[in-house]
Amino acid sequence: MPDSSRVTRRAGPRTAVAAAAAMPLLTTAQASATRSGRPRLDVMTYNLRYASTAEPNIWAVRRPVMRELLRGDPPHVMGTQEGLHRQLLDVGSDLAPHFEWIGTGREGGSRGEYVAVFYDTRRLAPVEHGTFWLSDTPRVTGSNTWGAALPRIATWVRFRDLADGGREFHLLNTHLDHASQYARTRAAELIAERIAEFGPSLPCLVTGDFNAAAHRNAAYDILLDAGLTDTWDTAASRSGLYATFHGYAPLEPDGDRIDWILATGGVQVHRASIDTFARDGRFASDHLPVRASLALG
Repeated sequence: MPDSSRVTRRAGPRTAVAAAAAMPLLTTAQASATRSGRPRLDVMTYNLRYASTAEPNIWAVRRPVMRELLRGDPPHVMGTQEGLHRQLLDVGSDLAPHFEWIGTGREGGSRGEYVAVFYDTRRLAPVEHGTFWLSDTPRVTGSNTWGAALPRIATWVRFRDLADGGREFHLLNTHLDHASQYARTRAAELIAERIAEFGPSLPCLVTGDFNAAAHRNAAYDILLDAGLTDTWDTAASRSGLYATFHGYAPLEPDGDRIDWILATGGVQVHRASIDTFARDGRFASDHLPVRASLALG
């Protein structure tokens, strides 16, 4: 199992206070159970687009749009990609005070982009967490042995679901390389190995920007061959399909899904959607967030 000592977590006394204060709300959450009888868990994956200062899509202009998007329909847990430390603090501040996040910079400490995991403390409590680098030396900070354009990492968290009798599950969040297919393939193999180490007793969710089209890339095939399912395909209902990377250009219907939410078997997916929220024609990121409403098997 990866070394969790390398991961930093933004947390504080308010975490316990928020969890305790939210106990009456858990009854409401339990009431919105899926057909399996388990409470619905709302999951999101979102490439935030790093906080650039280059016009025209600077962070200061995009931030209010992202604030509105996330506050309007906050997930219980969200895997993010590309966030810089200051940017993640902004996102955390813009969310409700009962949200916290876990992550580390890919260059170590607070340096470089994160694959941070945000979670609603009224619903979820982290039990343990860790990070590893997508390389032959996954414990070595900043390592990159497969020729990726940049060092890449994965963040994992074992959560306890406060609305489901303390049931536990794993979530792993990542961002594969945009340039090297070899690096994407090797990274998928390493992630599959790590998921196997978690063991079959707990459900596992995988979120990320994989820089690879679903159904048309070896990295996708490797992860599905490892026992994961694509929540988009298994959902009982879904939204319209759009390319999840748009680069601030007009949206592309029926385009490539390079941002995925995967799950181990037994997870019941109620709905999957690609969120096309924009305000006055402006998007919060160059990616669209992907959502899944599901129940852990």
